[in-house]
Amino acid sequence: MTSRLPSKLSFGLAALAASVLPFAVPAAAAPKKEFNVCWTIYAGWMPWGYASDTGIVKKWADKYGLTINVTQVGDYVECINQFTAGKFDAATSTTMDALAIPAVGGVDTTVLIAGDYSNGNDGLILKGKTKLEDIKGQKVNLLELSVSHYFLARALSTVGLTEKDITIVNTTDADWVSAYKTGDVTAIVAWNPMLAEIDADDDANLVITSTSFPGEIVDALITNTALIKENPDFAKALTGAWFEVVALTVDTGDKGRAARATMGKASGTDLAGFDAQLATTKLFTTPKEAVEFITDPKDKDRFDYVRKFSFEKGLFGQSAKSVDDIGIEFADGSILGSKDNVKLRFTAEFKKLAAEEKL
Repeated sequence: MTSRLPSKLSFGLAALAASVLPFAVPAAAAPKKEFNVCWTIYAGWMPWGYASDTGIVKKWADKYGLTINVTQVGDYVECINQFTAGKFDAATSTTMDALAIPAVGGVDTTVLIAGDYSNGNDGLILKGKTKLEDIKGQKVNLLELSVSHYFLARALSTVGLTEKDITIVNTTDADWVSAYKTGDVTAIVAWNPMLAEIDADDDANLVITSTSFPGEIVDALITNTALIKENPDFAKALTGAWFEVVALTVDTGDKGRAARATMGKASGTDLAGFDAQLATTKLFTTPKEAVEFITDPKDKDRFDYVRKFSFEKGLFGQSAKSVDDIGIEFADGSILGSKDNVKLRFTAEFKKLAAEEKL
């Protein structure tokens, strides 16, 4: 959801996971002192790069006698694939892709930090039409099997439509703006900043955004479940560093503006552009707020939509017989799907420690 984001998507994830799985070895469970984290460029993840460059990560790593190496990876899916293969101990990912890549790939994965959710970053634009219902019968350009595809499915459901009522045209995010300017494109699903650029056209009408589905498109930091059980200090250091840099990110003073300007430059924009991206990103700015989100009873219902979409689109792999084949454990201990095959977990443990100032 930034101009430099290579592909905030999950296309071909089942195939990608399958290609990684035979060689995937979960991160070592034995206690260790050096860890590797990967991240990719996106408004909600830029704080990781800033925290690494300014010594915030090192400060928290030093507190626990650890070394934490933070690496920017140029391709979003590759970052998650390398985590799945065990090269990285933690990675930035949407929760949808955490399910579709490492969890489906057999790696027991924990959502350590749910950092934000799309709050207007994703939207559907119709050319010359003003109502969502007008999409029926049209071709819709979007990036297939991405969060945009998921968003479209949710949007259609609000007016009693399904994908059978439209025709999807797979279009990469790099081509969205130019595609919209052609006469062939009459409907498009996009994320910012391309969404805002397209919406600036006189004939563009933004008929629905992700504000209609709060908390469903979630950006997170994921890690290996066995790893943090054996190395809780790693999880504590990451959590402490995250909330320190987030507090700086949302600071309204000179320090905050300077930090955001640096993050904006690193992501290919300026302070105003980065602030605009953050405005449509619901960032959890305190540990308390993050705990409230991850322990909200509605979290299970929200993610039920995500897992059903993933299964229906084949992202569970060809061998999956049911949406319940993979278990998903929530912060309250409840489980959706198989209790014998839990591969994705949401935890509030370390965020609670941060909220209680016990890190």
